[in-house]
Parts: sequence; C-alpha cells; structure tokens
Amino acid sequence: MPPATHPGSHDADDVRAAATGDHDAFQRLYQAHVGRIHGALLRLTGYDRARAEDLTQEAFVRAWQKLSGFRHESAFGTWLYRLAVNVALMEIRARAADPVSTFDDDQLPETGQTPFCAAERDELERAIGSLPPRARAVLVLHDIEGWRHEDIAAELGMAAGTSKAQLHRARGLLRKILGELR
Repeated sequence: MPPATHPGSHDADDVRAAATGDHDAFQRLYQAHVGRIHGALLRLTGYDRARAEDLTQEAFVRAWQKLSGFRHESAFGTWLYRLAVNVALMEIRARAADPVSTFDDDQLPETGQTPFCAAERDELERAIGSLPPRARAVLVLHDIEGWRHEDIAAELGMAAGTSKAQLHRARGLLRKILGELR
C-alpha cells in the first residue's frame, strides 16, 4: 500500500501529464489548489463571490493554456497563485480603478446584529469589500497575503511609496467603517 500523501504532493507529475493534454491530471491540480486560489481572489475582489468565481475559472483556464511554459523552477502552487493574482490585478486595472478615488459613504456596509465571531468576520469582509479597488488590493496583498510594497507596486504599476500610502488609507477607512458599525 502506498504511503498517504497530502494534496498537491504529486503536482510535478500531474503538471507534466497535464501539459501533454491529460485532463484528469489537470483536474487533480484544480482540486488541490482551487480553495487557496479562490480564497485569495475572493479577498481581492472585495468578497464579490461571483467575480471571484469568474476570476478563479479564468485563472485555471490561463494555467491550462500556459502549462507548457511552466519551467518547474518553483512549486506549481506558487506559479498558479501568482498567475491567479495577476489575473485579478489585471481586472482591477482594466476596470480603470482610480488609486486615489474618494470613499463613498453610501457604500458603508449594513450593521450586523451580533457582536464578535461570525458576525464580526462578516463585518470585516463587508468593510474590506467596500474599500476602493486599489486600496483594497494593497491591503489584501500586504496584510493578508504577505507581499512586500515593492512587489505590490510593480504589479499595480505604482511607486512603493504610493503602495504604502494606499495601505495607510485602506487601514484608516477600515477603522472608520468598523468604528461606525459599533
């Protein structure tokens, strides 16, 4: 009996097989990585589930198309994650999101009825979702995904200082929104 393995442990074999057109191998890759990819894209879209699902599917379609170019220099999951985040960031740029747009108070999320736990998480998700797109992208990439300002700046086409300013702005808006919900 073969030893137990964790999801993604056979990525290299599946990537090689999928690159030659093996749909079953690609399905295994999809199953192993869709949760992490969808989660990252859900946060980047401001918890817009429909957009996150569309972008997740687009990311996997692009991965299928670019699989032959994967050089195995990094883990497949790392390559796929970066590709997926780039898909989301391209969508943010395509929507012509103004990095200095003003925050619309009419977009404040509705107040939750129960403090703490799930209700608090919902409030936080709604608050993040209501941020202007670029401020939200910087906040998610820096504070949640752990990116450096230099990398965020390169991906979003801004200076590192602008990334830092957007993060400061996003955090301030979050404090304001969450304070008003209390």
